[in-house]
Amino acid sequence: MLLGRKGAPVSWIAVFLGNPGARYEKTRHNAGFMTADVIGKSVGIKINRLRFNSLSAIAVLCGQRVFLMKPQTYMNLSGSAVRQAISFYKVPLNNVITVSDDVSLPAGKLRIRRSGSAGGHNGLKDIIAKCGGEEFPRIKIGVGAPPHKDYDIMDWVLAKLAGEDEKIITDAAARAAAALEMIIKKGVEAAMAEYN
Repeated sequence: MLLGRKGAPVSWIAVFLGNPGARYEKTRHNAGFMTADVIGKSVGIKINRLRFNSLSAIAVLCGQRVFLMKPQTYMNLSGSAVRQAISFYKVPLNNVITVSDDVSLPAGKLRIRRSGSAGGHNGLKDIIAKCGGEEFPRIKIGVGAPPHKDYDIMDWVLAKLAGEDEKIITDAAARAAAALEMIIKKGVEAAMAEYN
């Protein structure tokens, strides 16, 4: 087991999915990055060290050392960054928590799962393909579906948040951060009971 700062092992990896760059800030697809920023602010650290093709930091959450990562590979290629971190820290896949957006959930709703399919999310799909399975907990942040069926899904998830939508997703990111800490402290079932 490789050690984090101050000699303690890194026992969890938290993967926050999004796309790098100013063009994608405050978009629905970057709800994962927004959650990372909430956690960084709450523990007083910057997630800015470039490792494993990700902006990263090690934080102590609920007494555990957690490697926080915001892959910079673009959403659809997130798996390669996650695989590198898993390999380096020797963390089991079921101690890797992903946080991502979900268009199938109403805006602001959280859904926590112990494992499962990608549900059409390309970032999760790439992690499953490159990291050896679906057996990792995930926190999905509802960003709502496009307003009508002819609306292009990529235009929807990559549009800048504003007004009430921004408030709803920002609030959801804060709850997702709390849910992540609960998974680490009390387990996935407790977090599902509290936040689903």
